[in-house]
Amino acid sequence: MAEETVVPMMFLFLFLLMKRRAEFEGASIERRNDAQRRLRLRQYFQQRQRKMILMVMARGGCRCNCRTRIWCKPRTSDWWERVVMKDFQPNDWLENFRMSKETFFHICNKLKPMVSRRNTHLRPALPLEKRVAVAFWRLATNVEYRIISHLFGIGRSTVCKCVREVCHAIVSLLKPLYLKMPANQEYETIAQMFGRKWDFPQCVGAIDSCHIPIIAPPQYHKDYLNKQGWHSVVLQGVVDDSGKFWDVCTGFSGSSLDTKNLRNSALWRMATEGRLFPDCSRDILRTPVKYLLIGSSSYPLQEWLLKPYSETAKLTQHQLVFNYRLSQAHTVIDEAFGRLRARWQCLLKRNDCSLELIPTMITACCILHNICEKHNDSFNNDWRGVLGQEEFPQPKQVMSDNTVDRQAEEIRQVLSTYFISQGES
Repeated sequence: MAEETVVPMMFLFLFLLMKRRAEFEGASIERRNDAQRRLRLRQYFQQRQRKMILMVMARGGCRCNCRTRIWCKPRTSDWWERVVMKDFQPNDWLENFRMSKETFFHICNKLKPMVSRRNTHLRPALPLEKRVAVAFWRLATNVEYRIISHLFGIGRSTVCKCVREVCHAIVSLLKPLYLKMPANQEYETIAQMFGRKWDFPQCVGAIDSCHIPIIAPPQYHKDYLNKQGWHSVVLQGVVDDSGKFWDVCTGFSGSSLDTKNLRNSALWRMATEGRLFPDCSRDILRTPVKYLLIGSSSYPLQEWLLKPYSETAKLTQHQLVFNYRLSQAHTVIDEAFGRLRARWQCLLKRNDCSLELIPTMITACCILHNICEKHNDSFNNDWRGVLGQEEFPQPKQVMSDNTVDRQAEEIRQVLSTYFISQGES
């Protein structure tokens, strides 16, 4: 009888013991959660108190340096505010920003919708003109962000952000205005100027390519290695008689050939679909000749794109004269590339920007080139000195397409005869 009463008592004792232990552990967990909750509340109120202090300081008329000192190292913008904005002469603007002061502020006004920023309670926004100046300094010199940071009194990350935002804004806002396909009447004007300057009829543009040095991308090391042995991206451009670009396509790897780049561009697609030029022909020696481009021997011969005769074979007098006339007219794009790279030296020196930003930066430089040329900003011929000392000489062009287009060959022969007859007359 005693054993029957002891066993239930033992189970009851164990049950009460386990219940007590669970209650103790639950109370311990609740105390720990309560302590963590009080700690979070304390941190929240401390952060809120700190934010209220900053807002009171901002609204209380505290100077800019007092507010920004909380967030970054003390820097001075005296050079920008006092020297550039007040003491810079016209030559200083041209030498440092590669354009006149009037053109600079004209561009700033155009970029205002995308580049300007508003002040906050914590710090004042960087002025629009200063943002644009930072980007132009980088494009004109290709110096390190650290140097630009010290010069303008801003952080390196801010320099990087300004360059990126301004380049994207230039392409988005200014490309439709300053780098676009000519209208029908403009084609006629360009053709007349090519005929007047170089006596090359029906020519409305010269096409060529240019290699821009870059840092070797780790994942595409061989793809961007060009024939000269350095890494680059290719800029394909078309210019009018005055050396202004009306079509650019960039971002191709340095190892790609000109023919491949052309076939992958929108220019080729429009030409093959018959949408590149208006249907306007001129009879030359009783043969209708439409508008056309002229290119180097590395491009394919097309009805709308003429290139010189190959000099590997023995050429006739007609062919030699055609090559000479074409090479004379084609110098306009060589001159345009020279002025472009001399003015914006980020295209001349090795560019350490990300591979995603470089095509946008190159296109932005072409747009700025057109703006400066249109506004007749002076070009300092001393800038050309860097072209003869460049570390990365342009690779030699390779003839990559021997396809013979029957209509294109006929047009080339007609023009060869036309040039000879012009010489005789």
